[in-house]
Amino acid sequence: MGMALLWGCDNAATGHADGMEMAAQAVQEGDGKPYALLGSEVWDVPDPVSGRGYQVFVSLPPSYAKEPRRTYPVLYVTDADYAFPVVRQIARRLNVEGPKVHDFILVGLSYAKGDDPVRSRRRDYTPTARGPSDAPADAVHGGGAAYQRYLRDRVLPFVAGRYRTDPRKKLFLGHSYGALLGTQILFTEPAMFDGYILGSPSLWYDKRHMFAVEKAYAAAHRDLPAKVYVYTGEYEAARADDPRFNKTMDMVGDSDAMVETLKRRGYPGLQIRADVLNDEDHVSVAPRGFTKGLTYLLPAPLAAE
Repeated sequence: MGMALLWGCDNAATGHADGMEMAAQAVQEGDGKPYALLGSEVWDVPDPVSGRGYQVFVSLPPSYAKEPRRTYPVLYVTDADYAFPVVRQIARRLNVEGPKVHDFILVGLSYAKGDDPVRSRRRDYTPTARGPSDAPADAVHGGGAAYQRYLRDRVLPFVAGRYRTDPRKKLFLGHSYGALLGTQILFTEPAMFDGYILGSPSLWYDKRHMFAVEKAYAAAHRDLPAKVYVYTGEYEAARADDPRFNKTMDMVGDSDAMVETLKRRGYPGLQIRADVLNDEDHVSVAPRGFTKGLTYLLPAPLAAE
């Protein structure tokens, strides 16, 4: 079965901050306007190569306006309809009783405008055209390299040019197909990001294609300078006798095998940690994984001691 998981199809964030404030005021007046995420921004950043329209959702940390000389790490998250609001609230809650994670700029990567979200992520997050056998006949896969170029050439320069970013701290977060995309970037253009949160990566895709990509990278390089956090849920292992577990794909085993392979390479610049989170499946594991990934990649100075 294909794990083209989609969280949250509603693309509610369609206006800039002033529009969001008007929507919030309307809600207070009780006329049934849509809820909007206050303090966020939405920018159109189209891809001139494919002609597709995309948006980036941006949330600035509370300290951004108060400290005009400060630069900030940037965390880019795929599947923004789900991950953007969840990561935003997790980061804020972590710091309620004292600093646990650094303040950072959060950037959500939207699906293609006008596209069905499932179709968009199948195309943009996968490395080859050979999708899972149970995908619809009209499904399109294999646009990961083109989308990677779009991120590199359009999104990262747009964010760096508009906000006070720390160029040494660009981070990536993806889950499932989003983590498959992150793994592709890690093994083909690792310097594009300094840190990676790879959640339940779909390493099963196309007969474990990404293992061949890793092998090719290792043959040509002696270092992999990145900080990487990998998480999976306990029930993402394959066990046919227990309905809580996957029936065929062993996503825990695949992730463990990839992490162990990377450790054996002995890359001096690689920091990597992996967790299997108990009592979690492919859907439920994400918030815990996000939390642990943030505290690993972005620990506040006091929390890191």
